[in-house]
Amino acid sequence: MQPSEDEALKERSRYLRGTIEESLADPATGAVSPEDNKLLKFHGTYQQDDRDLRNERQRQKLEPAYGFMIRVRMPGGVCTPRQWLQLDELARRYAHGSLRITTRQTFQFHGVVKRHLKATIAGINHALLDTIAACGDVNRNVVCHNNPYLSPLHEEIYDWSKRLGAHLLPRMRAYHEIWLDGERVAGTPAEEEPLYGKHYLPRKFKIGIALPPHNDIDVYAQDLGFIAIADRDALLGFNVSVGGGMGMSHSEPSTYPRLGEVIGFCRPDRLLEVAENVLKVQRDFGDRTNRKHARLKYTLDDRGTEWFKTELEARLGWRLEAARPFRFESTGDRFGWVSDGRGQWHLTLGILSGRLRDTPEVAWLTALREIAALHEGDFRLTANQNLIIAKINEAAKPKIEALLDRHRIPDPGKWSGLRRHALSCVALPTCGLAMAESERWLPTLLTRLEPILRKAGLEKDAINLRVTGCPNGCARPYLGEIGLVGKSPGKYNLYLGAGFDGGRLNTLYREGISEDEIVAALGPLMAHYARERWAGEPFGDFVIRAGYVSAIKAGREFHGDP
Repeated sequence: MQPSEDEALKERSRYLRGTIEESLADPATGAVSPEDNKLLKFHGTYQQDDRDLRNERQRQKLEPAYGFMIRVRMPGGVCTPRQWLQLDELARRYAHGSLRITTRQTFQFHGVVKRHLKATIAGINHALLDTIAACGDVNRNVVCHNNPYLSPLHEEIYDWSKRLGAHLLPRMRAYHEIWLDGERVAGTPAEEEPLYGKHYLPRKFKIGIALPPHNDIDVYAQDLGFIAIADRDALLGFNVSVGGGMGMSHSEPSTYPRLGEVIGFCRPDRLLEVAENVLKVQRDFGDRTNRKHARLKYTLDDRGTEWFKTELEARLGWRLEAARPFRFESTGDRFGWVSDGRGQWHLTLGILSGRLRDTPEVAWLTALREIAALHEGDFRLTANQNLIIAKINEAAKPKIEALLDRHRIPDPGKWSGLRRHALSCVALPTCGLAMAESERWLPTLLTRLEPILRKAGLEKDAINLRVTGCPNGCARPYLGEIGLVGKSPGKYNLYLGAGFDGGRLNTLYREGISEDEIVAALGPLMAHYARERWAGEPFGDFVIRAGYVSAIKAGREFHGDP
């Protein structure tokens, strides 16, 4: 079969330049050309439009209200107070006063118009960050366990995330030319991408590092997962997991979510070598004819995990060691103030859907801007869309508490367990793939479900909820004990039964149902769970034991009759 058109585009793009500069300079439209739109993803930005305004603008014979999403590359999700202030300024100047924390521990700007695109990306680089490979067919932002009070190994894990991100970063001379006015010097060596080549990868590639017992980055959802194995405070190495991925398409059973498989163990000094060669195997054997079948998970299922491991070890020239024992217990964040015993405090704030903006109810941006102005530690974004203000000294703690109170920042300790463990994607109005609401709908859904939980005595019980507006899986919905995936406006597929530790996919329970039907379906289940659960039994385990759904053992089994 012939390679897809996207492969041909990469071939002729002159290493991702295309005609991006010409598109940016065209004053007749707020858009870029369709080909340049695809290439822009490698530069860390997507063209979108405000879908709330589509019909009215069409009626007025106007083009869509185009804007761009820009995603920052921030390995491990850590930034300094100075960087926070610079990103805040860009958000207020160019992105409608909003920053969004993603499920990959980074920030997104939404609604940046074309004439401000270059200034925004240049501003991000001025903050000593960038957007290279935040999107596109390359290794994306590396996520990791970064919570400084849960383990003294967090700094070592974070350092590995930075080294991985740098090692697998494409060179992308085009990025520096287009966005940073880099010089084009005659006679320079011919351009090349030693790792990726001119075709890059067949599709996106995601890496995460977890530190048991905390699976707060959903390591099995990654194309390549590293599970840190430690002996007390000494890092021994990493178990290697391959083949995870969430995206699929409705009514196409050949597409499905899949969890990664642990294939062995490597020492820390071999981590980069393993990562590079896993990526190279996918580069060389991934499906370039069908983008819906191009992720590493399909390469493993088509060729077999043993084949993959054999190919990997042949390239390495040595064999992976046997996987070491470990145990995950949860996928959520721990909220509130905690002292690390070394004179520093750490505060985890709950941010519903990761959206930071000032509203009459809560002044998120103002509060965090004022905190950044006095904070001497750092900020850490979590893969659950929350925020850790880390390394706070004793003298600053009451000042930060006063700012949080002044700007009405919510206390997640007062939230329901469901709200504390809820994720959502952006969806409408900006995402072009959204089939239904997600971020804007989540507060309404929680408000309707929380009285049911309260009546059943489950208000504080941890149940994880994942909501997405389409089946592509940005909020990892197939790992929700309750997963809701948009199918059409106001209609969702309801999935149940994922493992609370992130080690089991959920199963379709009801298809294409409305908000009222979702609430009606979940009410009796919650009451049943409250009456008959075993001690310590998570909701996802209960719905399987009680026979509501069957356990999914492999991604290829995902599409069954509800």
